[in-house]
Amino acid sequence: MRLDKLLSNMGYGSRKEVKQLLKMKAVTVDGEVAKDVSKHVDPVKQNVSVLGERVHYQEFIYLMMHKPPGVISATEDLHDQTVIDLLDPFHAHFEPFPVGRLDKDTEGLLLITNDGGLTHNLLSPKKHVPKVYYAKIDGEVTEADIEAFSRGVMLEDGYMTKPGELVILNAGPTSEIELTISEGKFHQVKRMFESVGKKVTYLKRLSMGSLQLDEQLELGEYRELTEEELNSLKS
Repeated sequence: MRLDKLLSNMGYGSRKEVKQLLKMKAVTVDGEVAKDVSKHVDPVKQNVSVLGERVHYQEFIYLMMHKPPGVISATEDLHDQTVIDLLDPFHAHFEPFPVGRLDKDTEGLLLITNDGGLTHNLLSPKKHVPKVYYAKIDGEVTEADIEAFSRGVMLEDGYMTKPGELVILNAGPTSEIELTISEGKFHQVKRMFESVGKKVTYLKRLSMGSLQLDEQLELGEYRELTEEELNSLKS
């Protein structure tokens, strides 16, 4: 990897700014002052340092965000704030993207990464990765709804969903539920309840596969995955 590409990718500035660092003799490779920005280095095997601090190369980032409502699950948008807009410059320069989507008014767990391979595995219909949601429902959710969801329900466009596991947490005029599904169709949870004559008034994703939302994260906050979380997600 070119030295200027490495330092730029790791947040040390644009390639022009990296060139200035070399002019200041601030960059060393294995203890020797670097003079050529096009020099090829191995960031794993070689000691690349800036102002005496070693550059720890990182190819991929894995972030857990507690997505707030009103923010869209996209990398850019002309009108609305995106989840990428909530990232600090260091994480944003890796050019990550949300894994799947949460509706604009939905909150909860959102994985953000630049690892395309992991993203494909988590979103592939063949993998059947379960996603758990908590929701408040306008209307009393019943055992009949549990039975209907366990078979799969017909959406308004004629699509038959895969079976979902519906658990009633609190029944009444406003019900509270948890729903586990293995698909990610557009507005799927809302449309599933509409198919049984009820309306979702609040929706929050709690987990995706083995990854569970860290409830210590406030809305809009995020953190890097722990090694244990990442290994579990990849297994």
